[in-house]
Amino acid sequence: MENFSIKPEWLNKKIHLGSCSEIKSLLRAMLLETVCEQALCPNIGECFSRSHATFLILGRQCTRSCSFCNVIKGKPSLPDRGEPARVAEAVKRLALKHVVITSVTRDDLADGGAGIFADTVSNIRKNTPQMTIELLIPDFKLFLDSLRAVAESGPDIVAHNVETVPSLYRSVRQGSNYRRSLCVLDVIKKISPRIKTKSGIMLGMGEKEVEVIAVMADLRVMECDFLSIGQYLAPSKFHYPVKEYITPEQFAYYKEKGLSMGFSHIESGPYVRSSYMAQEYLWKK
Repeated sequence: MENFSIKPEWLNKKIHLGSCSEIKSLLRAMLLETVCEQALCPNIGECFSRSHATFLILGRQCTRSCSFCNVIKGKPSLPDRGEPARVAEAVKRLALKHVVITSVTRDDLADGGAGIFADTVSNIRKNTPQMTIELLIPDFKLFLDSLRAVAESGPDIVAHNVETVPSLYRSVRQGSNYRRSLCVLDVIKKISPRIKTKSGIMLGMGEKEVEVIAVMADLRVMECDFLSIGQYLAPSKFHYPVKEYITPEQFAYYKEKGLSMGFSHIESGPYVRSSYMAQEYLWKK
């Protein structure tokens, strides 16, 4: 049996946290969270040093139990109605040009938290109207009113990650549904065709190449514009285990294949995450 605790040479990225103290201090002072910290993202030092952060709204506790994710599971607190204004102020202080807003899944709320997403966009637009805004949303159980509230709030990108291939959903994404995730992207695009839609998939969970290609084809049927492809790295020994380390050459192959299918932009590599280099999707020509 192969020992996946020993990483290959292409997964030797050094994580530098020395440059993170200033942005962390700002976030704590404003009572704000980032998924960068909660999900133990390996790119945190690089992104924080550039004043890039993905804000995590609607609390720290998630109502679902995905086996790959390090975000806390449990009973969430009530939504903080002042959070959207604080996120907007932090965005302004950090002088961001592109911001990503995501959340835990809030199945306990009637709208899944869509109203807080919309309020956050509204507050950012008031403070920094030139900002490009990306929302990385849960599936909202495919409630049309929630998806409409998000789309009509005016983001530039709406992302929803399929995360893995359908054959692994029962093991990896408990409480989620592959077809429902595809429909989220489809509904957003139909409500507001001007919005760019985006999804992401992690590799190394035991998926087959043909399954990855099939997921990309499914996303294009939904007119998904952007795609991120990265290596799954288990946050701990208690999470879903890594089954394979994907080579850089294979990531390059998937990128080439996806672009030939019609995706406008793809980030594909071992350390790629949904929000990594997020500004590149809109700005890179």
